[in-house]
Amino acid sequence: MTLSAPLKSTTSRGVMKMLMRTNPFRELDRLTQQVFGTATRPAAMPMDAWRDGDEFIVEFDLPGVKAEDVDLDVERNVLTVKAERPVLAAKDTEMIAAERPRGVFSRQLFLGDNLDTDRVQAAYDAGVLRLTIPVAEKAKPHKVEITSNGKRHSIKS
Repeated sequence: MTLSAPLKSTTSRGVMKMLMRTNPFRELDRLTQQVFGTATRPAAMPMDAWRDGDEFIVEFDLPGVKAEDVDLDVERNVLTVKAERPVLAAKDTEMIAAERPRGVFSRQLFLGDNLDTDRVQAAYDAGVLRLTIPVAEKAKPHKVEITSNGKRHSIKS
């Protein structure tokens, strides 16, 4: 707990003394929140994902990141997004407030076998990276023919 004003008290001799209460873990908490984020404010790369028909859509918020500083890789069923927001390194710059995370960020998504990782599409607009991942043809419902006593019937699977 940190108090903004010192607590004042007097001793038995009438001498005024001050007591400042501080929390030695405040800076550690602040640093931890910046690196790992919180439930209401995730670190670096917040994401939304949903299914729309035969496609999965994933959007990442990357404000202040240039499109050329975003890298997207798919290896087997792991999709990796890396982005970089460079550190301001001007010689005469004095930071007054630095609340926006900077540096290299990455996030991995483990995709199921029912998704077609060879046809992933990516678009970047206004600081939002949007991935469209189609459902694999082999995962879509299809009809299977069944023969019984020489007659053919089809059943939807």
